[in-house]
Amino acid sequence: MKLKKLLATGLAAMMVMGLVGCSSSSGSSSAQTDKLQQIKDAGVLKVGTSAEYSPYEFHKVVDGEDKIVGFDDFVVQEIAKDMGVKVEYEDMDFDGLLGALQADKVDIVLAGMTPDEKRKKSVDFSEIYYTNSNVCIVAKGKEDSIKSSDDLKKLKVGVQKGSTQADYVTNTLGITDATQLKRIPDLMLELQNGKIDVKSYFKPCYEKENNSYEYYEKLVKETLESSIKYHQISDVEVGSYLSGGVDSSYVVSLAKPNKTFTVGFEGKGFSEIEYAKSLSDHFHVKHYSKVITGDEFFDILPTIQYHCDEPSANVSTVPLYFLSKLARSQVKVVLSGEGADEMFGGYNEYNDSKIEKIYLSLPLFIRSGIAKVIKPLPYFKGKHTLIKYGKDISKRYYNKTEMFLPEEIPEILNKKYISDISPYDLCKPFHDETKGENDILRKMYIDLNFWLPNDILLKADKMSMANSVELRVPFLDKEVWNISKRLPTKYMVHDGQTKYIFRKVAEKVIPEEWAKRRKLGFPVPFGNWIQEEKYYNKVKETFNKDFTSDFFDIVKINEMLDNHYKNIERNGKKIYTIYTFLIWYERFFVTEK
Repeated sequence: MKLKKLLATGLAAMMVMGLVGCSSSSGSSSAQTDKLQQIKDAGVLKVGTSAEYSPYEFHKVVDGEDKIVGFDDFVVQEIAKDMGVKVEYEDMDFDGLLGALQADKVDIVLAGMTPDEKRKKSVDFSEIYYTNSNVCIVAKGKEDSIKSSDDLKKLKVGVQKGSTQADYVTNTLGITDATQLKRIPDLMLELQNGKIDVKSYFKPCYEKENNSYEYYEKLVKETLESSIKYHQISDVEVGSYLSGGVDSSYVVSLAKPNKTFTVGFEGKGFSEIEYAKSLSDHFHVKHYSKVITGDEFFDILPTIQYHCDEPSANVSTVPLYFLSKLARSQVKVVLSGEGADEMFGGYNEYNDSKIEKIYLSLPLFIRSGIAKVIKPLPYFKGKHTLIKYGKDISKRYYNKTEMFLPEEIPEILNKKYISDISPYDLCKPFHDETKGENDILRKMYIDLNFWLPNDILLKADKMSMANSVELRVPFLDKEVWNISKRLPTKYMVHDGQTKYIFRKVAEKVIPEEWAKRRKLGFPVPFGNWIQEEKYYNKVKETFNKDFTSDFFDIVKINEMLDNHYKNIERNGKKIYTIYTFLIWYERFFVTEK
């Protein structure tokens, strides 16, 4: 649907009483006319709302029947009367209204919604007919606790999810852990019960000590052994995921599970099945494996995006899905090595090379000057690294999986979807909390707050649940964290080796070659596949679908794909990021429309 300015009403400051349209930049008068005729032909005006804003829209029992009434209902009934149709309400959560409108699931939205600049890029608002100001509702006895907006930072704060108030509290005031609930009545109930709290249930906080290496090694060993033991308690068989790396190998070595599971792909460097089988045989554990084909990979992507709910561009989600499916064919509970990297400093980004350390020892103003000089130059190996190291760590380490440079985004993404909020803005409060600490710890803190909960555990949970298997993560036991938060970073990254103390502990129970094995994870040959005509054409088809131009510059993304196909550039990760978003969008907003 391409509908503009049929109807939208609202409040400038706190509430806005309606909006309509899919795009403020697309559509025509003829399209609007067609849509109006469709509504008349159907005899129904579908109205999206969140009926909890008395007296504007709210539920009331009328003649024994629950109805949505209020001032907005009066307005929309008059509109429907003029059109000769009846009103049909879709009552939903506030944060889902715009999505429903853009997906053409409703014809119009009436709700207390402010027409801010971001929303105006997606939908069109009518003339504002009611204006009010934002207010804070506080518990009795705290009326004098707020003199300015800064005072909010000291209080327990609750906001409605998806609202402009939520955006203000998070991005303007910097309150990143405010309670966000979907419905106003739920917020009021929490307020009345005194349960609203801006503090997270759990917040990582380092308490570094400086005891001997031997002291910590003994502590790590005993704690991990205990955690793995307790995570094996079950009334059914317990299996374990197993790659060729040290994390899962250590779990298997101690747990001796009933069965182990791994997946991989054809081609050198894309499978650890042989290593996993060898270790399983070493401990006399039955092993199961699967080689995933290119066809299976591409065919399952819509299903995976469905189970993710939100766009997921981490390519390892796919092998994790197949791994969970394989495990569920044999067991109901599996152990995983997730979390060891975050607890013990396992990522390669924590271990700068000697050359990088020398370069980072240069004053920041010199590095930033070099970055400015080389930035406009044609691509060369190491260019991105030099540009990145021209920034303070708080501005260069914010995303383990950065796909596009900030300057690349406007080139491919439609302007209306470009956010003013950068990844740096989101990470800044956490970087501020670790000012003065060494770079390793600051990187780990960012990953603990972003990478671990929003990627690692998110995909692990969703892929395991998609296959009805219970996933357990013994490295993320609270007692393991109690050791990690005290462990000096010099025992985590040492002599060019990541996860140093953990590897030393692991060496005592698994063969040395496994303990020292470099992390591989679940590499996927997506970049290689799309250099084959069959899979190149598959991605090409999606890149040129009608809805793609709503989000991306089709010429630019096709050029990116073609250059990769011709081996002019290596754009595999960028292409996969765009491709999976389009797969997700098609699955939820085109296929199910």
